[in-house]
Amino acid sequence: MTRPAADQPDGTRRPVRIANCSGFYGDRLDAARLMVDGGPIDVLTGDYLAELTMLILWKTRGRPGGVGYARTFLAQVEDVLGNCLDRGIRIVANAGGLDPAGLAAKVRAVAADLGLRPNIAYVTGDNLIDRIGALQAAGEPFAHLDTGRRLADAGVEPVTANAYLGGWGIAAALSSGADVVIAPRVTDASLVLGPAAWWHDWRRGDWDRLAGAVAAGHVIECGPQACGGNYPFLDEVTDGGYPGFPIAEVAADGSSVITKHPGTGGAVTAGTVTAQLLYEIAAPAYANPDVTAHFDTTRLTHEGSDRVRLAATRGTPPSGQLKVAMNYLGGYRNTVTMVITGLDIEEKASRARRELFDGLGGESGFDAVDVQLLRFDQPDAASNALATAHLRITVKDRDATKAGRRFSDAANSLFLGGYAGFHTTTPPGDASAFGVYWPTLIARDAVAQTVVLDDATTLAIPHSPSAPHSPSAGHSPSAPHSPSAGHAEAVQPTAPAVPAVCGGATMRVPLGRIVGARSGDKGGNANVGLWARTDASYRWLAGALTVETFRALLPEAHGLPVHRFELANLRALNFVVVGLLGDGVASSVRVDPQAKGLGEYVRSRFMDIPAVLLETARPGSRAIAP
Repeated sequence: MTRPAADQPDGTRRPVRIANCSGFYGDRLDAARLMVDGGPIDVLTGDYLAELTMLILWKTRGRPGGVGYARTFLAQVEDVLGNCLDRGIRIVANAGGLDPAGLAAKVRAVAADLGLRPNIAYVTGDNLIDRIGALQAAGEPFAHLDTGRRLADAGVEPVTANAYLGGWGIAAALSSGADVVIAPRVTDASLVLGPAAWWHDWRRGDWDRLAGAVAAGHVIECGPQACGGNYPFLDEVTDGGYPGFPIAEVAADGSSVITKHPGTGGAVTAGTVTAQLLYEIAAPAYANPDVTAHFDTTRLTHEGSDRVRLAATRGTPPSGQLKVAMNYLGGYRNTVTMVITGLDIEEKASRARRELFDGLGGESGFDAVDVQLLRFDQPDAASNALATAHLRITVKDRDATKAGRRFSDAANSLFLGGYAGFHTTTPPGDASAFGVYWPTLIARDAVAQTVVLDDATTLAIPHSPSAPHSPSAGHSPSAPHSPSAGHAEAVQPTAPAVPAVCGGATMRVPLGRIVGARSGDKGGNANVGLWARTDASYRWLAGALTVETFRALLPEAHGLPVHRFELANLRALNFVVVGLLGDGVASSVRVDPQAKGLGEYVRSRFMDIPAVLLETARPGSRAIAP
């Protein structure tokens, strides 16, 4: 299937059907075949690179026979390549990781074994690891997004450093005839923006259209999450099967319809799409290398069973900087979880901590120590399990032996000399190396994106025009809007919040009785997006849930900066808790290091909610936006 000529009444091309088959490295292996066989699509995409994945690939590549790309992509390509070539379906994936050239060569080998000869291109230019010294010598500050630290000041030696590239390299590869495009560290949304820009022949200054594609890409990037996966309202997604993977039908004006193949599990609703729009964002001004998309202008409408339209997303020029994902080795860590049963929980925990570290020369002998007493116990419990608490102790140190066998041996000595009933969830083991994720910014002119075509020809991909004032993490941009029509105006949400407090009786119940949540991580920060299903509930939510109230619901946020953002068109608020996850998932000592369950915790907290809202908690069939 080649890109069609203009075939719509207005002289544009029909919407391009972009299907996702992977939300992370390790996602469902048969998803590519299910998406190709399940119905008509034009482009098959796969997102394999979470923040932690580059460090995982670095470790994998260092082992005998290891590679720096996502191996699972090869099995998926082998499964669908012949069918895709027959039907003209293009394949676009960021599975290239640290070695897009190596993956492209391997795909050629797999294709040759199948008797196929696809046109394969790959994108490069993101990898900065060999240029760190030269860039610093040239004055590049590599400012940390949260602290402004410099690499030299922190004594950090990165093992990976990859700039987030945009989608124009993908578009160029497709325009040059590529059947398969292998990308490295591009933004997740670029996997949709690139194919949409190619299909519709967009230009660099089509800010609103590009922003619409970013919104669609952000919705489908995590696969089944857009189709009811990880969704809080159990009454809304009644299909008990594994959710299907999403499809974005992106139109020439940048609007899109999010849907899925018929007969697949889950559901696509305004709620499931809202949840994914809120996932792992900060300010509603969502920065990407090709455009800044303003999610507070996005409107959702229900168009039928498993069909939700995204429209009216406004776009402004991108900033003059690119995000860079760095990882460095932080040392070694070890954790022991002691089970405490029955009476005197706190006294037993105090004794265990004292005995453990007395045998190790004190807590100050480690680079870091974290102690958490997790209380699950109930008085007069109906079962043994319900009478237990966990004492979770983690140590970190640059010395592998100290954090490893010495720590484990000290913990083992408590089995017969500790508190009454001492045992652990698992036997104390050896230390494991951990990495630290360091998000940073770099002047984009220091990064050169290149496309290598099937015949080894290279294409240099220029940067898009940038805004005079760039958006920063956690703040909306002050740049003027530059829509496709060419005029300038300020970007404003089309339905500003009008907070109102409902009168009448209230009931003290969990917030989640009327509010949904989706939470996640961005480095050391956690976000909690909360949305209401009715206009009245949103008006109450916007008025009642201040930063101070949110802190009361989430005591862990005490002493940490909390940012609050309104997305009235989505009936949503987004809270960002800066530093809650420490140095990020690879080194965090939280039980939930990626904050996946944080939103559900907030939903479980009690608030005084107007009774009238509880009586009308189930929404009707009305669209989320008028």
